[in-house]
Amino acid sequence: MKVQINTDKNIEGSARLESYFSGEIEKSLDRFQDKITRVEVHFGDENGEKFSLHDKKCVIEVRPVKLQPITVTEHAETLEKAFSGALAKVKKSLTTTFEKIKAH
Repeated sequence: MKVQINTDKNIEGSARLESYFSGEIEKSLDRFQDKITRVEVHFGDENGEKFSLHDKKCVIEVRPVKLQPITVTEHAETLEKAFSGALAKVKKSLTTTFEKIKAH
């Protein structure tokens, strides 16, 4: 499972940021590791320098083996909260998807 972290021009993508979020993804999606080829995380600040609530965005796209990609989006006031919400959503989507496949 390859993890790729992307940021828009308003968010500084550091090695520490990439390392932290990659580690969290690998930990959270560990049980799906053999069923996923790639995970892409996109961080954005929709209002740039202006302040507003819920302007941080996290999009996680997971590419399961032999299935269509699963994409979720979460908005929050911080990157960490947006990431946490998106990760919970994608984990739930993967669980549902693989349980349906197993049931058939």
